[in-house]
Amino acid sequence: MNSAVWKNILPALTPHYRVHCVDLPGYGFSQPTDAFSLEEMAQCLLDNSPQESVWAGWSLGGMVATQAALLAPERVKGLVTIASSPRFAAEHGWRGIKPEVLQAFTKQLAEDFQTTVERFMALQAMGSPTARQDIKWLKQAVLSHPSPQPEALSAGLGILADADLRPHLHDISMPWLRMYGRLDGLVPVKVAQELDVLAPRSQRQIFAKASHAPFISDPDHFSQELLAFCGQCLPSC
Repeated sequence: MNSAVWKNILPALTPHYRVHCVDLPGYGFSQPTDAFSLEEMAQCLLDNSPQESVWAGWSLGGMVATQAALLAPERVKGLVTIASSPRFAAEHGWRGIKPEVLQAFTKQLAEDFQTTVERFMALQAMGSPTARQDIKWLKQAVLSHPSPQPEALSAGLGILADADLRPHLHDISMPWLRMYGRLDGLVPVKVAQELDVLAPRSQRQIFAKASHAPFISDPDHFSQELLAFCGQCLPSC
C-alpha cells in the first residue's frame, strides 16, 4: 500500500487542515531504505514530519503511528489508528491474523511478488458490501505510485507477525481515536473491545458497513469523524 489510498478523502480534509500524505519507508515515492524495524520506520517518519501534528495511520501504518506517538509524544498531538491493532498476529486469547497466513504471504512474496501484492490488496476489501468496486479503486490508487521494495514488504509482514505494542499502550497520553470496520477480516472488530480495556482513555468508532478500508467504503462518514477528532487536537487553517 502507499499514500495514494488517501486521495478519496483529501477534498474533505484539505479545506480545514494542511494534510501530509506519507509513504512508509520503502513504499511508493519514499526512497529505498534499510529502516525496516517498527521503531526505525517510526523514527524515519518523525525525522521528516512537522513538529506538531495529528498522526493517522491505516493497518500497519497505524502501528507505525502508534510507535511514533510512543517515541515523541510531544510532537504527536493526536493519534488516529485505522483498522489497526497493537498486535496483528493471533495468539491464545487474542484475535488477529493466523500466523500461518502471514508466513504463507512471506513465502509467496519471494516466489511471485506481483501476484502476492494483488492478493494482499484484495484482502483489504474482503467482507465489504462494495468489495468489488473497493478493490478496483484501491488497485488504481496503489498502482499510481511506484511499487514497494520487496524488502520493505517482507519487513512489513515481519512486523505484522512479531510486533506487540500492547504492553506500552498505557504510555499513550495524547487524544487517540481508534477506527474500525465492523466487517474487517484482518482486524476483527472484537479487538476494539479488548482495547477499550487496554487503552481506556482512547475513543473508538466502528463503521457498520465497512471492512478493512473504511475510508474507501464509507468516505463521507469517515471524513466527518476524522475532522471532528482533529478539531479536538489542532486549530484548523
